[in-house]
Amino acid sequence: MRVKYWSFNLKFRHPFTISRGTKTHQPTFIVELEHMGIKGYGEAPFIAYYNIPVEKMIEDLESKKQMVERFAFTDPERYWHYLHHLFPNNNFLVCALDIAAWDLYGKLKRKKLYELWEGDISRNPVCDYTIGIDSVENMVAKMKEKPWPIYKIKVGTADDIAIVEALRANTASALRVDANAGWDLQTALELLPELQKQGVELIEQPLPKDDWEGMKVLYKESSIPLFADESCVTEPDVEKCNHFFHGINIKLTKCGGITPARRMITKARELGLKIMVGCMNESTVGTAAIAHLLPFIDYADMDGPLLLEEDIATGITFKNGVIGYSARPGLGINFTPPGQIE
Repeated sequence: MRVKYWSFNLKFRHPFTISRGTKTHQPTFIVELEHMGIKGYGEAPFIAYYNIPVEKMIEDLESKKQMVERFAFTDPERYWHYLHHLFPNNNFLVCALDIAAWDLYGKLKRKKLYELWEGDISRNPVCDYTIGIDSVENMVAKMKEKPWPIYKIKVGTADDIAIVEALRANTASALRVDANAGWDLQTALELLPELQKQGVELIEQPLPKDDWEGMKVLYKESSIPLFADESCVTEPDVEKCNHFFHGINIKLTKCGGITPARRMITKARELGLKIMVGCMNESTVGTAAIAHLLPFIDYADMDGPLLLEEDIATGITFKNGVIGYSARPGLGINFTPPGQIE
């Protein structure tokens, strides 16, 4: 096995604002695993509030690169367990390597990942499109710029109802709201009936991630499904969210890749929780990994490439929210490393 990696700083089409802050670029880490002449690619973006910058991913990988390369690769699940013990405090790096391992494995087997898992793509959920926090006028303008069947609206401001009302007045599309832990319980309880009036489909992470007492109250009061994001990071959190949320949003980067995400999907199904797989503004490399999980989930939030002005790969398409796949095996992507010509 041979390992290479690159870092990129990808520009957003519009400054991207959530309740935690604003960014204009998305730093991201791309890794390549080469085995028997076949190359697989994976990605992990830097998310400030998880404090694992690209530089930390590179530092950790360099410190144990020989061990990563020495592994006798046979299948991604064995490899993930090895990586998980090798980098116990860096799920982001493990995620990038795990996605690359699955891409490599699919290419070795000459199958797309969803084919390996026997997924039926005819029942895939439609992907939403995110409208970041801005002035009400700008949020409406962003929505009109991108006609779409489902919008995910970032909230957590003093104007949340005005924002949702203005967007609803300009579209009949489904609306989801994501507070990114930006409300307290009282605010959430006050907003619920107003959001219901506007036909909001679901609410993501309304309260701070550790406010389980508040979520217990909100879960009983809400007629709108509540989804955990920051409260559901790794596998043990799935069971923790049961009876506090109606569903979970799985992020590959946070949980450590495709391998644990598939186990989280299985556990959520056992518990009767609805399942979303979400993005963290990955390029097409990381987003393609989500695409292959679509047959097994209920909601898709994988619009990273649509929000970025710059992308670094091709291989999946978005047609009015419906995801299309290339004919290539593995992730199905085409990534040309910097300095190389395809």
